[in-house]
Amino acid sequence: MLRPELIEFSQDNQKAELRIVPNLNGPITEDALLQLLALPDFSCLRPLNAVITQAVIQVNQLHPKDEGKTELFFEIGERRDAEISFDVSSDKMQASMTLTAAFGGKDLGLRDVLQNLKLQRISMGLSKAKIEALLAEFATLSPGAKCHCVIANGRAAVNGAPAKLERKVSLARERLLQPQANSDGTVDMRNLGAVIMVKPGNLLIVKHPATLGVDGYNVYGEKLIAKPGKDVKFTAGNGTEFSPHDPNQLIATVAGQPVETPSGMQVDDVLQIKNVDVGYGHVDFKGSVLITGDVGEGMVVKSLGDITVMGFVDSATLEAKGDITVSKGVIGRQLKDLSLSTKLTAQGQISAQFVQYSELKATGNILVTKQLLHSHTQTQQQLLVSDASARRGDLVGGRAEACKGIKAVAIGATADTKTELFCAMELTELKQQLKQLDHSIKSMVVAGLNIEAQLRKLPPKEQWQGDAMMVEQVRVMLDEKRRTSTVRTQEELEYEALKLEIDGYYKHYCIDALKHVFSNVEIHIGTAFQRTQREHGPCHIRNKNQEISFDYSH
Repeated sequence: MLRPELIEFSQDNQKAELRIVPNLNGPITEDALLQLLALPDFSCLRPLNAVITQAVIQVNQLHPKDEGKTELFFEIGERRDAEISFDVSSDKMQASMTLTAAFGGKDLGLRDVLQNLKLQRISMGLSKAKIEALLAEFATLSPGAKCHCVIANGRAAVNGAPAKLERKVSLARERLLQPQANSDGTVDMRNLGAVIMVKPGNLLIVKHPATLGVDGYNVYGEKLIAKPGKDVKFTAGNGTEFSPHDPNQLIATVAGQPVETPSGMQVDDVLQIKNVDVGYGHVDFKGSVLITGDVGEGMVVKSLGDITVMGFVDSATLEAKGDITVSKGVIGRQLKDLSLSTKLTAQGQISAQFVQYSELKATGNILVTKQLLHSHTQTQQQLLVSDASARRGDLVGGRAEACKGIKAVAIGATADTKTELFCAMELTELKQQLKQLDHSIKSMVVAGLNIEAQLRKLPPKEQWQGDAMMVEQVRVMLDEKRRTSTVRTQEELEYEALKLEIDGYYKHYCIDALKHVFSNVEIHIGTAFQRTQREHGPCHIRNKNQEISFDYSH
């Protein structure tokens, strides 16, 4: 080991100096110099490894030579203060702190941490407990060791929840899935319960208003603005009014059948008929129609509300502004021109137990609880062919089109009956709507900036506040600015919702077979197409990378 007197502190007591005569003390090694730095007086210093390496080289080169009689000088260790550093995530939502223990220099305390946080402008979401725990760990570190911890977290903005309309009464279509229980506990599938009726004063719908959301912040204290929830239109239809005690409650003003509308509810007069046949004639009623028996061949029933048929519909035409509910079956046949003899059209939903050789068109869902055979169905929502237990529900033959997906217990038949399915065909239109919304939002941003520029150019208020015409012009500009801002916010919410729908379009809108998909089923999902060549078990069928994909994992 080298003699301890070869090393001493510099005059300012900040560095360890090595004074060595190569001819007398060489050759040396790096370990020998590090042993000198390990002496009690110098063990707290930080070794200067690059200088140590250079010292060993120079001393060993000069050791056997005459030049080695001259004393060489090297600074091989130094004091270094404790260090503090911060790392902020790219989104400014998290800050971590790293503390490095001192090499014989100044230590760090809570005051130093707070001063450095102030310099770094990190002010929000700080955890005093984590800072204190890190300082406690720091106090136990050996010289040069590090400790690290996340000490601040921002709070993300929580966007407002959209407004929601909660219906408080049942609708006629819901009776189809709710057969009545007998006194002995059995269920009577033919008894679908009493007709749904309301009385004046009955609560129909409660509106849960949109919430504003909660603003957030990042670790620098910058506010993250929450977007308010999207409002929904809420209107009182015929036979209803808003409660005088609560404008978010819709109540009935007349007795009748409740009918759901896109923005609320109406209460219709109910025309009750036993059978619609040649003896009764066609029906065209401004309210809802309840037919306790059947609708016969060639008959037409039109309603501005719901149409409920307790029996069968046979080769007839039904048109409703609301829902069409057929408790038993919808029966038709194929005509010479290949059209179908029964046609049901609803702006709401269509529900039936059994459908064959019929044409069904609905803005809402189409629900068939037992069998849908050789029919043409078209809905802007979902086609569901299944009972409540998901045990029965056959979709066989014909053409089924559903914008938002198809679900059936069994699709096709063992006889290889040709069955055509179309869903999720509107992606191009949705992208065009998104593009139009984007253009509209940008134009409103420009319009808002223009109005602000005009307002900034106005002379001081005291110069024009007495000019009625000028005051009116300013009022119009401010009203237009508020209107533009409101519309822009609403369209931004619509844009985000539509973009979310587009991003998950093929994931959410697909075809579900709960038990079987037989061969000769033509599947169209968006631009993807495939005809099944064999039987498939329970599966989700999706458009994956513009190809039909069968997923059996569920």
